Amino acid sequence: MVVSAAERKAKEKVKEILGEIPFTAELYWLIRQGGKSLKSRFSLKNFETALPSLYAEASELRQAAKNGRQVFIFATLHYWIEHAALIGMALAARGERVTLGFLPYDNWQTPINRFDLRRQNAYARGVLKGAAPLMETVSFMNVRTHRALPEEIIEAVRQVSMYDAQYTLQMEEVDTSSDIYRLRFERNLDAALAAYAWFKARRPDVVIVPNGTLQELGVVYRVARSLNIPTVTYEFGDQRQRIWLAQNAEVMRQETDSLWKARKNDPLTTDQLERVRSLFVARQKATLWENFSRRWQGTPSQGGKQVRAELGLDSRPIVLLATNVLGDSLTLGRNIFTHSMAEWISRTVQYFAGRTDVQLVIRVHPGEVLTHGLSMVEVVRQVLPKLPEHIRLIAPTDTINTYDLIEIADVGLVYTTTVGLEMAMSGLPVIVAGQTHFRGRGFTHDVDSWVNYFKTLGPMLDKPAQHRLSRAQVDLAWQYAYRFFFDYPRPFPWHLVRAWEDYRQNPLKSVFSPQGVATYGATFDYLVGEPLDWRKIED
Repeated sequence: MVVSAAERKAKEKVKEILGEIPFTAELYWLIRQGGKSLKSRFSLKNFETALPSLYAEASELRQAAKNGRQVFIFATLHYWIEHAALIGMALAARGERVTLGFLPYDNWQTPINRFDLRRQNAYARGVLKGAAPLMETVSFMNVRTHRALPEEIIEAVRQVSMYDAQYTLQMEEVDTSSDIYRLRFERNLDAALAAYAWFKARRPDVVIVPNGTLQELGVVYRVARSLNIPTVTYEFGDQRQRIWLAQNAEVMRQETDSLWKARKNDPLTTDQLERVRSLFVARQKATLWENFSRRWQGTPSQGGKQVRAELGLDSRPIVLLATNVLGDSLTLGRNIFTHSMAEWISRTVQYFAGRTDVQLVIRVHPGEVLTHGLSMVEVVRQVLPKLPEHIRLIAPTDTINTYDLIEIADVGLVYTTTVGLEMAMSGLPVIVAGQTHFRGRGFTHDVDSWVNYFKTLGPMLDKPAQHRLSRAQVDLAWQYAYRFFFDYPRPFPWHLVRAWEDYRQNPLKSVFSPQGVATYGATFDYLVGEPLDWRKIED
């Protein structure tokens, strides 16, 4: 039966009214749906299916475990809730006293009426209560709050809401009166009120939050830090059975300072050097490699000579500018001296318009084919509707391999993209304009003002050969690449994307067997706040 727009609107209105009446949504869920999952994206069926075996194994393991920390894990969105619940049960098996806090949203960018939200809340509480008493659960919808927050937390809510809007719209300039900003501010403020009240009343030993930058996840991280509660954030990259972790920091910042300080003077072994070389070759050839699940290029390498001819480039020096994807959580809040990445690109293109003695190649990130926001192609076209003969623009859909461009380039320009690291690995002098993990490692030019940027760029363009990296700097770039790709991600049994497939292959008994502890034990220690000694980390 086709439902008209008017009927849908009327139905939503009724739900809004019912959503404000106590127990209506919960009774509806119990009576009409028998306490079962909803007909929506919000489903915890994977955790519910695995819970009997999880509970049995965790209970058995816990009997031999020492009493541990008071651990609070927070998650929102059904997939993060399921994954956090899996981690919570694993920590309970170790003896930690775990509470899982959650908000029952299935989507961060569209409104939901309170009636449906309360039904999702009732469903989630019904599923998760099966983990008690090994793991307690608390819905932040049910936390009694006070309508007052310190100004620093309100400012954090504003900042996270801006990130959310940038992430959702995939643009840097956001109107705070827009629907998406207002939606995100409202939800983030509710999360901040609940987190502040709960942490003040209960104060756990450690708070664990996925991501820690965006949405309610970012807000809860900031509330915990404002109260000086030790906080761990985590995320997942392209590698199976690996996790990114950060203590008292946003993991998406990928802060490698302590790792680099501990390991930068350790020369790579022959095997380590071959491993990073093999990864680099796979990235060039657009093939999968080892436990990485993503190809970095859509087009295999054709060689520098062919791409030079295809683009019509001559013997003048070539500058390669590689962009990021707007709104990606690896680029949010990374400005150092620019207002935005778009501004950096615009002013750079304006500068090169008058430098006909060199050739500028702008490689727009291939990942833009999956986005809907402002393309860097548009940013360039706004400055130069008609490109001069010495500037080339490589669109995301163009079948040009980025590594072929690196091969023929003389100078590299990047904001935060890891392509800048790979340029340095090839000996190119690279200017870094944004805050990225490989900045300040000894093999890039790290500018902090427009004056410094153009002052560094000018001589480099005049005599690029004199600015190529020394052998020692290239070796340092390779050393860092190994540490970043292979040391920084820690072993972990369950990746977010294939968590339940991974769980079937690595159940709790396997993870906490002597062999499993040897592999994953240090990661779980770090997850609950134990300091990570990078000197003791082995491959």
